[in-house]
Amino acid sequence: MIYLKAYLAKVGLGTSVQMGCRFLNGRKVYLGDRNVINFGCLFDGRHYKIQTGSDVSIGPEAAILTLGHDPQLPEFGDKGGDVIIGDRVWIAYRSIILPGVRIGEGAVVGAGSVVTKDVEPYTIVAGSPARFVKKRSPDLHYTLNYQPWLL
Repeated sequence: MIYLKAYLAKVGLGTSVQMGCRFLNGRKVYLGDRNVINFGCLFDGRHYKIQTGSDVSIGPEAAILTLGHDPQLPEFGDKGGDVIIGDRVWIAYRSIILPGVRIGEGAVVGAGSVVTKDVEPYTIVAGSPARFVKKRSPDLHYTLNYQPWLL
């Protein structure tokens, strides 16, 4: 964790990053307090910022991308943007968040989803591309407390 605090732009209090996560240009990755980043995640901060709020849970092998290509440009130019993730967001197993997306507070992204556009607060989305499933209760009171050595 000492290495991550030196490499990333910010690692909030109580945040846990499991083994096998990759950070492309960690100086553009800002992790809020009490985040749980599961194994094998990819954070692509090559040109744009990734910022998470507090109490964010990101499932195993999720990918957060900030840079891609514009297929309409004849020179296959870069296209990207910041990814902003609000408080108490849950991004499930193997989800992909594409460049320039904002995920609102309390939102849930279902497993294997591909998020191509902004997600409203307290909304559950799923699929490829991710689509509205239903609303989530805004009455959330939890804080994450990851304990890697549960008995």
